[in-house]
This record gives sequence, C-alpha cells and structure tokens, in this order.
Amino acid sequence: MESCEIPSLYPLHRCKTIHLVRHAQGIHNVDGDKNYKAYMSPEYFDAHLTPLGWQQVDNLHKHVHSSGLLNRIELVVTSPLMRTMQTAVGVFGGGGYTDRMDILPLMVANAGNSGRAAISSLNSPPIVALELCREHLGVHPCDRRRSVSEYQCLFPAIDFSLIGSDDDTLWKANVRETKEELATRGINFMKWLLTRKEKEIAVITHSGFLFHTLTAFGNDCHPLVKKEIANHFANCELRSMVLVDKSMIGSDISATNYPGKIPSGLDLPSNLADEESLENGKTK
Repeated sequence: MESCEIPSLYPLHRCKTIHLVRHAQGIHNVDGDKNYKAYMSPEYFDAHLTPLGWQQVDNLHKHVHSSGLLNRIELVVTSPLMRTMQTAVGVFGGGGYTDRMDILPLMVANAGNSGRAAISSLNSPPIVALELCREHLGVHPCDRRRSVSEYQCLFPAIDFSLIGSDDDTLWKANVRETKEELATRGINFMKWLLTRKEKEIAVITHSGFLFHTLTAFGNDCHPLVKKEIANHFANCELRSMVLVDKSMIGSDISATNYPGKIPSGLDLPSNLADEESLENGKTK
C-alpha cells in the first residue's frame, strides 16, 4: 500500500495550528504584477499598502472576528516590513485608539502613508516581529526594511525584541538570496514555531517566502494535497494548516490526555491478560 493512502495520525500536543497570511496589496504589487522589473524601482523601498490593500485588510479583519478565529489565536508573528506589519495590526488589532487609553497603540495615525487612524492594541493577541519570515532577501528595494528604531515609533505595541540589529544587515543591494537558501530559512522558521508555547499562531508574511517554504512540504501527501499546500497566495489570503512536530523539536505536554488506571491496580488489556495467563499456566 502506498504511504499516501494511509491516513496520518499524530498526538495532538505534537501539533500546532498555524494561520498563514500573505500581506495585502502593496504599492509595489500594482506595477510588479504587470512587469517584474518594476520590483527593482527604488521608489518602492519598504513598500506600504495601497488603498485597495487596506480594503483587503478590513475584509480579513471582519472575517477573523465573525469566524471566531481572533479569539483562538494566541500569537501573531509578522515579517518586519511596512506592508506586513500594516496588515498584521489592521487584521488582528483592536478598534480606534485615543490618547486617553492606558495602552500602547499597535500603529500610530498615518503610519506608512496609510491615511488611517491609530489602531489600538486592546483585546489584540501579542504581535512579534521576526526576521526569519521576511521576503526573498536582496536586490529588490521593496524587500529592504527600515531601522527598528523607526518602526518602533510607528508600531509601538509590536514586539521587536527578537530582531538583533537596528539596521537591515540581511538585505544586500547586489546579492539575491537563492531559492534554496530561502526554503532553508523557511524551514528554520517552522522549526522556531514548534519551540513556541502557543498552540494557535497567525503568521503575516510574503508570497515568495510562502511559496518556496511550503514547496518543501507535502511530499508524503497526495499530489493534490501537496499542490494545495504550496499554491501561490493572493494578497491578504489566509490559509489554516497544521504543523506537525515529527522530530520532537518542541517540548509540549498534552493538556487533554488522561492517564487512566485510577485507582491503581491491574488493568491489562484482555489480549495481554490472556498471554500472561498462558505463561503462568493458568486459564482465564
């Protein structure tokens, strides 16, 4: 029997639910979708969302609320670029923010030429920025980030503590990360997710990162399932998947398993009890 014909079975506590989201439409996507060379333009440095992109964010924001998804997500991980962080706070953030609130805003007013009011962090899951889930590195100015210091002023409630350098030391003007390097980085990101204590995590990232990372998965699945995993994401598309910890990278303990055999005493399954009786020369 082919391995893909056998259903997969894994302990629940060895799995995490991840909700993968590609950022909403950025200013670079408008021309870049027509002509790939447009991504080379310096005017798209750290591209921000378009007005249409913000409409996409509003629509996804409504979906995560109406579906109850927002209540289940324990952590949001975002690439530290303008368009992904705008998407993250717009989708998973609270309502409008006023200076009278005793909390930090997720985004200040008009951050990244958004024309949007400030966004509150009230009732929002924690949002952390991580370099591992950035877009394909190098050459394209739209994929170069600003300094963390600048971002912290624009997105005060996002946690940037996991980013080691204030300036962007990963992006190189003349060196483009290979597809293989990107896929390896993506797999390392998935391994990092497995080390987190949270069981349900949203990830806001990029088209290239998602495609090259997810292409490495699903080789033990039906071809249609593998295609479903790695298919290109539309702007602001969300897909929910299960990440399985086959190698015990994490150390999660089950919150639902029950040990049985309480009170303590002999509780052998009948087949084992039969074998033990025969060994002892007894009949059941």
